[in-house]
Amino acid sequence: MSLPHPIPDDLVELIAYRLRAIAEPMRIKLLDRLRDGEACVNELVEASDASQQNVSKHLHVLLDSGIVGKRKDGNRTYYRIVDRGVFSLCDQVCGSLRRQLTELDALLEGTGKEQAGGRR
Repeated sequence: MSLPHPIPDDLVELIAYRLRAIAEPMRIKLLDRLRDGEACVNELVEASDASQQNVSKHLHVLLDSGIVGKRKDGNRTYYRIVDRGVFSLCDQVCGSLRRQLTELDALLEGTGKEQAGGRR
């Protein structure tokens, strides 16, 4: 699917809202854990080493943005990924970071060789 150009203002707001929802380290941790399958809040608290209140706050943002869904089972609430496209975005960002780091490593290695060669 390609976006219209220019992107309508309402769509710009929705895109920004979705990106803000995942642009938080704790939410990325929670999404990464949910990649393995649904989990209750207590399991997410253990996996993230955060307080129940903090995890619940972040889950609410992810739920509100449509990235995760939930179901009740007795006293427990289970969360799951409903928009798996979020992982494609994360994979693209990670791939971009990997390329940048590789390029930086190559530059630094070249600089180190030049400095070592100049000291002879």
